[in-house]
Amino acid sequence: MPADTAAAPAASPAASPPADTVPVTVLTGYLGAGKTTLLNRILTEQHGRRYAVVINEFGELGVDNDLVIDADEEVFEMNNGCICCTVRGDLIRILGGLMKRRGRFDGIIVETTGLADPAPVAQTFFVDDEVKARTRLDAIVTVVDAKHLPARLADSPEAEEQIAFADVLLLNKTDLVTPEELKAVEATIRRINPYAEIHHTRNCEIPIATVLGRDAFSLARILERDPAFLDESEHEHNEDVTSLSFKVDKPLDLRKFELWIGDLLAARGGDILRTKGVLDFAGESERFAFQAVHMIKDGNFIGPWKPGAPRESKIVFIGRNLNRPQLRRGFEACIAD
Repeated sequence: MPADTAAAPAASPAASPPADTVPVTVLTGYLGAGKTTLLNRILTEQHGRRYAVVINEFGELGVDNDLVIDADEEVFEMNNGCICCTVRGDLIRILGGLMKRRGRFDGIIVETTGLADPAPVAQTFFVDDEVKARTRLDAIVTVVDAKHLPARLADSPEAEEQIAFADVLLLNKTDLVTPEELKAVEATIRRINPYAEIHHTRNCEIPIATVLGRDAFSLARILERDPAFLDESEHEHNEDVTSLSFKVDKPLDLRKFELWIGDLLAARGGDILRTKGVLDFAGESERFAFQAVHMIKDGNFIGPWKPGAPRESKIVFIGRNLNRPQLRRGFEACIAD
């Protein structure tokens, strides 16, 4: 389904990047906006190009790699840290390693954790000499949840930064808001970033050429907004947001899980920003991917278990005032008899 596009002010033409550098797309957006959905569309679209993918997770256990549809692309995963903080050195090392295998892919996609400020991520491509010489930042693509954006802007500075640094912005989940609400959300986005190209989407359905190969990143525009952009410095996170992860190696009872997670999100969904998991249900041969944003939940079977991968259930909660013992007991109580 074609995406609706909102016209943006004309941007200044950018200088042509060196032909031998590798284009890098930074894919960002707050928790639950739809980044993984967009990434899966990129990996399954018949566009004739190959991408190396770097996925960053926030938490003790990683599940995003399991939520990415099986593909031939090389996927690298970095856990337990924000890509703009402790694992930035890992990103530089991964990019350096990829450059040694340059002929195996046409571009690189970096998917950040939903809590990442994209500024330090983008800095990587300008302050590290080797990365700067061999890659170029093609675009920062931000996915925005049309329904929950007003609340996120009120309590999460990262959500505003992700919009401010966007070159291309997907205003996603437009089917969950009224036309009046959509108009108001877009006006808010325009006040934060008058330059980004905005596309209205449902389930991130959009032509891939709209988000990749855009040569849209403008260092001049970023420096206009943030003159200290190239100065390496630490930044602050919302310390109220934490991540808890749990894993069990016995199959779960589907009915027990549905009742537990439904009651939990109904009671605590205001504090639980994001829930995601890959689950093994008794009697089922396929993996089940579960995702939720506040009280809105969804899930489906995504195919057989990867060869050699253990059949286990992993779930991650990201939110405020999370009770580890209570969540652990509830998840373990879903194990099948």
